[in-house]
Parts: sequence; C-alpha cells; structure tokens
Amino acid sequence: MAGEDKIKFGTDGWRGVIARDFTFANVARVGVAIARYLADPARREIPFYRDWGVEYRPASAGALVGYDTRFMSEKFAAHLARALMANDVPVRVTAAPIPTPALSWAVANQSLACGIMITASHNPPMYNGIKVKPEYGGSATEDVTRLIESRLPAQPPELGEDPVEVVELKEEYLSCLRKLVDLKAIGAAPVQVVVDAMYGSAQGYLPTLLREIRVPHVAIRSRVDPLFGGKKPEPLEENLVPLRAVIRALRRRARRRIVVGLVTDGDGDRAASMDEEGNYLDTHRTASLLLWHLIRHRGLKGKVLKSFALTDMIKKLADGAGLPCEEIKIGFKWAVRGLVTGEAAFAGEESGGYGYSFHLPERDGILSGLLLLELVAATGRSLKELVEDLFAEVGPHYYRRRDLALPERIEIVEYLKAHPPGEVAGLKVRDVETLDGIKLRFRNGWLLFRASGTEPILRLYCEMDSLDSVNNVLEEAERLVKGGLSL
Repeated sequence: MAGEDKIKFGTDGWRGVIARDFTFANVARVGVAIARYLADPARREIPFYRDWGVEYRPASAGALVGYDTRFMSEKFAAHLARALMANDVPVRVTAAPIPTPALSWAVANQSLACGIMITASHNPPMYNGIKVKPEYGGSATEDVTRLIESRLPAQPPELGEDPVEVVELKEEYLSCLRKLVDLKAIGAAPVQVVVDAMYGSAQGYLPTLLREIRVPHVAIRSRVDPLFGGKKPEPLEENLVPLRAVIRALRRRARRRIVVGLVTDGDGDRAASMDEEGNYLDTHRTASLLLWHLIRHRGLKGKVLKSFALTDMIKKLADGAGLPCEEIKIGFKWAVRGLVTGEAAFAGEESGGYGYSFHLPERDGILSGLLLLELVAATGRSLKELVEDLFAEVGPHYYRRRDLALPERIEIVEYLKAHPPGEVAGLKVRDVETLDGIKLRFRNGWLLFRASGTEPILRLYCEMDSLDSVNNVLEEAERLVKGGLSL
C-alpha cells in the first residue's frame, strides 16, 4: 500500500508528514504491529530482559497511550488505542496532552507492558510521530523497533469509534518530581522564573510547582497551538525570541531577584535555558551546569554518558571528579542501558535531553529545569555567573549547529568518511572519529557532520574556544558540503 515503506523507526521513533505519511491508516498499522510485538514470544529474547534485569510484562499488563499538542494528536492516540484493543491489549489514553517523561514514568511505575506517545517531539508542525516506551520507561532499543517494524500488517485494520478509557496522570507525575528536588530551597531563593513551554505538552507543569512554593513566575507560549507559533518547538536560540523579550522586560522590574528562563520542547523531554540578560544557554552549557550541580551539590557517583555531539565540557567535568565518561551514539536509546542497570548516573545529549539514574532511563526537561533552579538556589548565583564559573574551571567553549536541507545527506557523510579533509578554515585536522557521522578534531575544538535520523537534513555541529572560530569553521564546512565534494 502507499506509504507502507515509509514506516521506519529512526533515532527516536517513527515520524512522518501529517496526511501524507502520518495517516490514520498507518497509525492503525503501527498499533497492530505493537500489539503483535507485545504478544510475540520472541519478545522474551530481547537482551534487556536477560542482561539488564528488566522485568518482562505480558501484553495483558496493558499499554498506555499519550499525546502532545500537535494537530489531531488526540484523535490519532484514540485510533491507535482502538487498534491495540482490537488485538486484545488492555489500553488507556491520557485525558489531556502529556509530556513524554510523564508517560514514561507511568509505564515504569504502574507495571505496564508498554507506553506509546503520539508526538514528533521538536520537528516542524507538519510532522507527527510515534515513540514507544518498553517496561523500563525509556527510549525503545533497536531490538524493539525492529520487531515492531517486522510485524506491520500490509493493510490497516477496520476500526470503529468505540470509546477508549482515559486516565489523568499529571498529579501523580508531579508528586514524583516533588520528591526529587529541594523545592523548599528553591522557594526560599531570590529567583523569578520565565517558563517557555513552546506551545508543547509540558505547559502547566513547571508553573504548578512554582505556584505551590510561591516562586514568582511568568508562563509564556503556554496554550495549545498546533502550528507552534510558526516555529519548530525546539529549544534553539532562533526559536526563543519571545522568551528573550519577556526576560528583558521583566528584569527591569525584578529588583534583586535572579531571573531564570526555562524552556521545554514540544513533548517536554528536552530542556534549555536563558540567563537574566536574555543570553541563550545552549544545551551544552545547560548540560554542563546540570552535571556540575550533581557533582558538587549532590555527590554524583557513577559513569557519565555523553552523546557524540555533546560538548567536551562534560568529559572535563567528569575527569575532574574522577568519574568515568563514555561517549555514545546520538539518540537517547543508546543511554538507556546504563541508566537502567545503574552503571550510569547521568546521560546527556546535544539536543537537550538529560537523564538521571535517580529518576528514569528517559530524558526529562521538566526535572532538568527544576535542577537548574536548585543549582541557582544552592549557589545564590545567576546563570550568567554560573557559566563564568564553569568556564573558569574547564575553559571557554562556544558552540553552534547548522541544519542544511540536503537530500544527499547520507552520501555526503559517507564521502567524508572515505575522504576526510586535512584542514578546515585553516585549522589542521588532528584526529578523525566516526562513532556517529564524522567528527574532525582540531587543536582547539571539533566539527561534526551527521545525517539526521528523523528529517532530511545534514547537521553541522561545531565547538571551539571562541565564537569567531565556530562561525569560520561552519562557513567553510557549509561551502564544502554544498559544492566542494565530488560525490
């Protein structure tokens, strides 16, 4: 059937353009495939049951379907639930849009067989998608997604409009967060918070907790808008102009309070931040501050996992604390094993996802925002001052990413692996790493070329010791891939 070959799970789930690839027919087919996966005896052979100690739960344990604020997400969620019901899987659907970490928390803590989230995360508004969360409440491994893909029916099932059971999860999830952070300390700190939900499904979660502890705050972009204000709901600087404007206006009236901007993405599993002057703290600085806080104030012990595209500051902080640090492929599914087994204490990725062994093997943008506030409360210093402190310890690090719409993105990366340049922008390449894409290391930084696993985009990532160097390297890299290669 049309679209059959388009159902392919990538870095974190299956995503497609609404009404072209992401249709009710294809959503129902995925629902049938998930039901077949849950009932298949072969599922018992997935390594995480044997090697990680994950509890096997039969299909009769049931599934939970959640959804974000995208166009028709609620309808797609109900349709997928009906496909599960038609295949004898007990299922409930969340009563309202929900952040992905709240869904994952319910899967792990309510002994469910599986969670399914209708979301395209940070992708543009025309996309929607499906994330699968196995029993441990985290990103599905390739073993899981391969089994699901192999059980896709050729034709969608005939489904009616039977009612689906709904469940409210917000309060239970917030009760979990209340136990994980020092809300009393945050409430006593001289902070004023601007919460930017980017029209995503985390809206209302941080404000609820801040209201309880009487922290002055403003919530922006905190309503349902399937077009996300015309921007991708991704916590990148170019998408956060409204947050900067509100912070700068608020700062003039905040008196002696430290203004902190907290951002979550479309489904609430990613986070970034902004300081009191409206300076964007990219995900590298945010990740580093979080790890710094965990080491200094929470006595973090255990391995640190960093994705291939994440800042070198993470390794420097881990080394300084005597903690092992392992670099992993891009995609949080590569971090779940360490977090599930307890071998890893913290995992971070460039896209803004941070996971903690004391919580879930899952990214949680809401918890990450609270931990940043906990850091400010513990030090009495603003985010700008904390970044200065961080640089004093590990040296200056500047970063930018460029996303290029290039259909031949995979061919470009493979060509560069076979023919790596000896220099870029006058900088000698000292080492070449190919864990995920191709990374060129210079004396004072690095450049990474990688094909996106969820969009037809070539990503250029660069970290250097000055912003001018970053811009020069990215300019040269873009010229190289747009016209300087003999593909």
